[in-house]
Amino acid sequence: MINQKNVELGRKRSSIRELFEYGKKRKAEIGEDKVFDFSIGNPSVPAPAEVQNALKEIITQTDPVFLHGYTSAQGDFSVRKTLADYINLRFKTALTADCLYMTCGAAASLTITMNALLNAGEEIITVAPYFPEYKVFCEHAGGKLVAVESEDGTFQLDLKKIENAINAKTKAVLINSPNNPSGVVYRERDIKKLAELLEKYSEKFGGRIFLISDEPYRELVFDKDVTVPYVMNYYAHSIVCYSYSKSLSLPGERIGYIAVSNKMKEFEEVYAGVCGAGRALGFVCAPNLFQQLVKKVYDKTSDISIYKGNRDRLYSTLTGYGYTVVKPDGAFYLFVKALGGDARAFSERAKNFELLVVAGDDFGCAGYVRVSYCVAPDMIERALPAFKALAESYGK
Repeated sequence: MINQKNVELGRKRSSIRELFEYGKKRKAEIGEDKVFDFSIGNPSVPAPAEVQNALKEIITQTDPVFLHGYTSAQGDFSVRKTLADYINLRFKTALTADCLYMTCGAAASLTITMNALLNAGEEIITVAPYFPEYKVFCEHAGGKLVAVESEDGTFQLDLKKIENAINAKTKAVLINSPNNPSGVVYRERDIKKLAELLEKYSEKFGGRIFLISDEPYRELVFDKDVTVPYVMNYYAHSIVCYSYSKSLSLPGERIGYIAVSNKMKEFEEVYAGVCGAGRALGFVCAPNLFQQLVKKVYDKTSDISIYKGNRDRLYSTLTGYGYTVVKPDGAFYLFVKALGGDARAFSERAKNFELLVVAGDDFGCAGYVRVSYCVAPDMIERALPAFKALAESYGK
């Protein structure tokens, strides 16, 4: 008999993917313009022109044997050095090339990091709502994911609940800011307090508690007064998992990195663990073409003003229809309180209006649905009457 846990994962996709596949089928049945698919975080804004230009330059001017060949297991040295230098300039850190490990996107970054850190039975604390695959990644690494509720009504960190969850088995706290699915950016004062907690309990239990920051949405912040704290500046034992999927609209290319803080006492051991986990999982030598690309366009972003416009239009209109929404500071999701209280029932009823929204239960937060607004603005305009009709079906 083969591994039944993996059989189960293979037979049942995540709720996000299930809804996405339903949407593809429904579009084929009634027409693409008649289905309002807010299910998946697939950027609709094209990659910036610099990406296309850089790709053309790389392909036409780079030795093809090098370009399509292996790099070092942890990634091309010049790429890692360029990215480390940029992080240092931007965030006042002192990373070297050998603090970075190039990966096939954020999923690989998280999977490698968890496998590097966890021993069997150890725990990672995360904050609900959270990306559902965290549980899959953590359990596959032999650990247990412990989800704690966020602050009621704001989705900010509830430090007391985090503290209550910490125990001798806690290996790390995993945060995601800007958050998927709420769009909330965690406050600097709370990151500082979290760092103090982790120092306190690392000393109490005699084992290091790490802070893992999942940052695929770091660049997607819309208002000038909102800043995403860089965790390495607050806690020495931090690991940042980054992806260019959202910032450069490259989700299908799977390119990102792990950055390990060289301020931590166990730096050499942790970085070796990352390299070893990458080796054991087969995540060595991220695609060289896209390593060379990010070396040239690391400081560019897609036109996020489109996402801001989508956020503002949806937020103001849906709240006007009677929906309750915490206004997001970043990412490209609205987390909407499900009318009637049952998110799964609300998501199913929404299908009657050809609206595809994801129930928040799998994000560890029942009673809400995620609306992914990284879609064309004209689709939002076409979907608004359906959102209104859905609200009216609940008596709003």
